[in-house]
Amino acid sequence: MVFDLFRKNRLFFLPYGLLLVVFGTLQVVYSQEHLMQWVNSRNSPLADLIFPYVTYVGDGAFFIVVCLLLLALVNWRVGLMAFASFALSSLTSEFLKKIVFDGSPRPLKYFEHSTFQYHVIEGLDIHSYNSFPSGHTTTAFAMFGLLAFLDQKKSRGWVWLLLGVLAGYSRVYLFQHFVEDVFAGSLVGTLSSIIIYGLMCRWATQPNPLKGH
Repeated sequence: MVFDLFRKNRLFFLPYGLLLVVFGTLQVVYSQEHLMQWVNSRNSPLADLIFPYVTYVGDGAFFIVVCLLLLALVNWRVGLMAFASFALSSLTSEFLKKIVFDGSPRPLKYFEHSTFQYHVIEGLDIHSYNSFPSGHTTTAFAMFGLLAFLDQKKSRGWVWLLLGVLAGYSRVYLFQHFVEDVFAGSLVGTLSSIIIYGLMCRWATQPNPLKGH
């Protein structure tokens, strides 16, 4: 079952696996401080305008809207499966964030007394604690991973992945999370969508929900 899921969605999993290798290697070679400084120093007015909106696709409220749309427009069982993916990924993320790694400093707190002249967007509400893992990234990968698995047009797998990656990158760009937070969040979200899809797909996808043309 799992092998079949990976085979059918290889245009999601192959580039995702490559990203895990690349960013896993970068985290071995460079410190989280250096990676954050590299991203933060490469800011622009256009990115400052775009990423505060891009990051909303990783918000729990956005996932709930997607769940409701799937429930109403596609199949009520698919909608419930999406809610299950949201619940599993969110609860796992919150458990790790609030129980296991409670109080982990976010970039703003970490660089509080640093000589690094970091860039933040004026007026943006930036948190200081509970950094690991990134909840927005967890939500984005749980949502877009599940949508990729449901999509019958498998050539769009990389598009769903790209949306998740943009949400994750926005969290680092906005100075809300370190790269390791986003890296872990993507794993939690993707694994949650794999587990829920594996448990519920036969029950939920009658008929198959997202048809390619």
